[in-house]
Amino acid sequence: MHYIKSNKKKLFVLLFVCFCVITLSYLQAFSVIPEKLILLEGEEYIYNFKSFYFVNIKADNRAVLKLNNTDIKAQGNYLELISPLSFKTQKRGSVKLNFKAFGVIPLKTMQVDIIPSKKLAACGNTIGVKIKMDGILVIGLSEVDKPDGSKAAPAKDGGIKTGDVIYEVNNKKLSGIKDLVEQIDNCKGDKLTIKFKRGNEFASTTISPIEGVNDKKYHIGLWVRDSTAGIGTMTFYDPETHGFGALGHGITDADTGTLMPVNSGEVMESNIISVRKGEQGTPGELKGIFMENKPPMGNIFANAECGIYGQMFSAFHIDKNRLYPIGLRGQVKVGPATILSNIEGNKIEEFNIMIEKVSRQSFSGPKGMVIRVTDKKLLNSTGGIVQGMSGSPIIQDGKLIGAVTHVLVNDPTRGYGIFVEWMLKNINEAPVKQEAG
Repeated sequence: MHYIKSNKKKLFVLLFVCFCVITLSYLQAFSVIPEKLILLEGEEYIYNFKSFYFVNIKADNRAVLKLNNTDIKAQGNYLELISPLSFKTQKRGSVKLNFKAFGVIPLKTMQVDIIPSKKLAACGNTIGVKIKMDGILVIGLSEVDKPDGSKAAPAKDGGIKTGDVIYEVNNKKLSGIKDLVEQIDNCKGDKLTIKFKRGNEFASTTISPIEGVNDKKYHIGLWVRDSTAGIGTMTFYDPETHGFGALGHGITDADTGTLMPVNSGEVMESNIISVRKGEQGTPGELKGIFMENKPPMGNIFANAECGIYGQMFSAFHIDKNRLYPIGLRGQVKVGPATILSNIEGNKIEEFNIMIEKVSRQSFSGPKGMVIRVTDKKLLNSTGGIVQGMSGSPIIQDGKLIGAVTHVLVNDPTRGYGIFVEWMLKNINEAPVKQEAG
């Protein structure tokens, strides 16, 4: 009896050890397979996942990619992850690869986005940015004084919140604040049906305007905004399509933090007239003026998480020495690099930086790398990274790899950069028109 119990105990320990090994291996394989990859068209990439798992990989789009130089089959390809895996891109597009351990156990789904392999012009020039919103942004709520001396908050009572974007009143599309005021003025106290967007969801509500005590006009208790303007830096320009990307981050409302949806927008030439030097705890700023005496340079079509995108009206003058191939995040490394920036007049200069940290996260965002300014001239002029430099292209090993996005407030010599592949992914999701003019 004792012998049987001893064997059962050993068997239990063995099974427990096997379970732990399999679980840890599964977790290791899950962690090393990224959720997203961005690759260049017509290139081959080798990935070593170093997992002993035997997997089946299926694709929802088998035309854009080969695995180990073999077409992806309808029933999937059976491969060993202990050996390096080759991804050979065939054409631009997207594919979801579904990994199953031993062909049956769901492991991970990886999205691969294939973008054009081309040379882009690294810019670095500051631009004036004007955006007219698609809709009207609610930046605040207020109370309205009623004739009987009491107060009411019609918009708040109707469920409107700060950060909502209003699109329609009584089924009429609003093109700006003027249209909203007109609808309220003409309502004669009747209820208003308001269609708005909160996050990614549309909703509607009914609001009863109140006649003001002092002006005898109707009010609903809203503070709103429908446009914005500022200075930023252009990151890249595509000579083939005349498309451009700038800033490296989206334009958000200062009061609400809401990403401002674009109805229309334009970029203007600008001139830097002065610099407020950055200090610990106080970010600096490039102070520039819009060249209002010159026509706009181009249109803005999209304001996304990773930048603003648009198209120039005519061919943009580019320095042939600043045409660079695209460097993907897997090619970015800790070490020296340079940025192109415009901190005086309209002169673009190249400054030395050090990339101190490279994040390998598979999700997009403006903080893909930590950078530090090492260039003495730039440090003397600006103290490091200042507002207005967002979008300054980052060059490493002869490739355009990203753009400056944010400064570290407590250390203006350091800041964040975004990988250029994330900016290009965004421009593919909201493509610019293909003809200029």
